[in-house]
Amino acid sequence: MTYGMQLPIQSQSTLYTEPWETSATPADLLDIARTADRAGFAYLASCDHVAIPRRLAPAMSTVWYDPVATLAHLAAVTEHVQLLSHVAVVGLRHPLLTAKQYATLDHLSGGRLILGVGAGHVQEEFEALGADFERRGAVLDETIDALRAALGPDEFPEHHGKLYDFEGLGQRPRPAQERVPLWVGGSSPVAVRRAALKGDGWLPQGDPRDRLPDQIARIRRLREEAAVQGPFTVGAITEPLYVGKPGWDVGRRTISGAPEALAESLRAYGAMGVDQIQVRFRSRSLTELTDQIRQFGEDVGPLL
Repeated sequence: MTYGMQLPIQSQSTLYTEPWETSATPADLLDIARTADRAGFAYLASCDHVAIPRRLAPAMSTVWYDPVATLAHLAAVTEHVQLLSHVAVVGLRHPLLTAKQYATLDHLSGGRLILGVGAGHVQEEFEALGADFERRGAVLDETIDALRAALGPDEFPEHHGKLYDFEGLGQRPRPAQERVPLWVGGSSPVAVRRAALKGDGWLPQGDPRDRLPDQIARIRRLREEAAVQGPFTVGAITEPLYVGKPGWDVGRRTISGAPEALAESLRAYGAMGVDQIQVRFRSRSLTELTDQIRQFGEDVGPLL
C-alpha cells in the first residue's frame, strides 16, 4: 500500500484549511512538494474549480489554484512523486483542450501524471462556461472516452461520439506515458460504476471506513461482470493524521500517536483492498506540516 497527499494552500475550503494556509506563499507550496518528494510520497494532488459563486464562497472560499499550472510548477522542483488532479472537472472543457494541457504536463514531468476526473457539483460554474450541468454525468462518460483517444500514442487522435467528434488534428508533445492512468472520483452509485468500467482507479469522496468494503466489492463485481481487464487502483482518504503526541488540541477526528499505532490503523485500509491512501496532516504552521510529512515518510511509511 502506497500513500499520497492532497496539497494544502492550493485549495482553501473552510472544511479542512488550517489557519496558517491563508497567508501561505508559493514558496511554501514548493517546500511542501519537495519534502513530500524526498519522503517517498507516491503522489501530490491538486483540485479543480474555475470560479466559485457567492452563495458557496463562505464555505468553499475562492482560493482554488489551477491544477495544470500548479502541478507543472511542482514538477520542476520534484523528481519522483506523481502528479494527480483530484479531481479535474473535465466536463467544463473540450477534451482536446484538456488533452493538450495534461499531455504537456506529462511530457514535462517525465511521465508522472495521474489524471483524476470527476463530474463536478457547482452549477453556476457550468453555466458561466456554457457547459451542461444537468447532463454532466453523460458528458463525463464520453469525455473519458475522448480523453483515452486524445492522450494515447497517436499524434492525430480520433474520436466520434454524440458530443465530441474529431480526427485529423495533430497534438504534440505526446504524453511520456504510453497510457496515462485515469482515476475516477466520486462515491455515488453512478460514479462508482463509472470508475469500475471506465477508470484505471477510484478516488472515493467522503466514504467512511465502514463503507469502503462494500464499495470495493461492487467495483470488483462490476469489472468481473464486464470482463474489464488491466490493473486498477483503489484509493481511500484517511482521517486527518498527526505523527506523535501533539501539544495542542488537534480535534476529535484526528488520528494521532506513535508510528506503529498509526501504521496499524492505516493497514486496516489495506485489509479492505485499498491500494493507495491519501493522508491529510493536522498542523499549526508550515514547519509543523513539513515535520509531519518527514516523520510519516521515515517512521510510518516503511511500516505499511
